[in-house]
Amino acid sequence: MAVAFLLYVIAEIAAIWAVGSAVGVLGTLALLLGGAFLGSWLARREGGKAMRAFTSAARSGRPAEKELTDGMLVGLGGVLILVPGFVSDVLGLLLMLPPSRAVARRLWLKRMEKRAVRFANRRRGPVMVVDSEVVASEEPRQAQPTVIEGRIVEN
Repeated sequence: MAVAFLLYVIAEIAAIWAVGSAVGVLGTLALLLGGAFLGSWLARREGGKAMRAFTSAARSGRPAEKELTDGMLVGLGGVLILVPGFVSDVLGLLLMLPPSRAVARRLWLKRMEKRAVRFANRRRGPVMVVDSEVVASEEPRQAQPTVIEGRIVEN
C-alpha cells in the first residue's frame, strides 16, 4: 500500500511539473482551481441523480445495489477531484461520468460478491447449493479434539 501511495505522489508531481512547464505557474493554479470547481459542481449534480435513483428504487421495492454503488462511486470521485492534482482529478472525473462509472460499478460489485462468498464460506464452512437453495449438511460439524497416541516414559 505504501508503494502505491508513493507511486501516486510521484505521478502527481510529474503531472503538475509537466503542466507547469507547458502553461506556467499561474496557468497551472488556474487549471487546478477550475478543476476543483467543475468537479464539485459535477459531483453535486451526479450525486443528486444517484440519490433520486436510489429513492425511486427503494420506493418501488426493487433491489438498489446499482444505485447505492453509483452513489458511493460519485462520492469517491468527488473526494478525488477535491484532492489537489491532475491525476486525482482525472480519476475523479472518470468516476463521475456514467459510462466509466458503469465499468467501475461492475468491477466493484464482482469484487464484493467474491469477498462475500469467501467470508460466508469461512464463517459456516463449505455449503452445497441446489436450485438456489442452501442445503445444510446431514450432521452439524463439530471440532474434534486432537488426540495423540503414545505412552509416558519416566527416567
